[in-house]
Amino acid sequence: MTSTTPRGALPLAATLLTASVALYMALVALGNITDFGTNQEFVRHVLAMDTTFKDDDLMWRAVTNEGVQDAAYVLIIVWETAAALVLAYGTWLWARHDHPGARRFSTYGLLMVMLLFGAGFMAIGGEWFAMWQSQDWNGLDAALRVFVLSGVVLLVVHLPGTRTVGEVPQPSD
Repeated sequence: MTSTTPRGALPLAATLLTASVALYMALVALGNITDFGTNQEFVRHVLAMDTTFKDDDLMWRAVTNEGVQDAAYVLIIVWETAAALVLAYGTWLWARHDHPGARRFSTYGLLMVMLLFGAGFMAIGGEWFAMWQSQDWNGLDAALRVFVLSGVVLLVVHLPGTRTVGEVPQPSD
């Protein structure tokens, strides 16, 4: 066994799981680009808070300017696309057995996904804009699924068995 030969199935698992999240994010971004209007309406309703309980103590948070709503949606699509590209690059590095680089780029991409779905959709959308109150425009369950999936993949990427024989962990790993 040479120093670049991976041990066990964990590097393969990290590769395939990273690839799965990359594919998911690429399809989400592609869907939002090619069917722009569907999730544009979702973002507009969440930001406008027009299907919440309309509590006066919360409604001051509503963003009703369609230009601002659309800018937020475009930024989401750009972030999704960037995360997909970073994860695809991480997958490519896993396939090339560049485990330190693969781990680094997979981590960046997975954290991008977790920030979007955790901070963006669950915290800001769910709590700040009270998305949880909406019967029609509530994406919290979907956001949680993606957040948890990305977290599990992040853990697999950092398991000790994803290192190659002789690879010394770096402080940035």
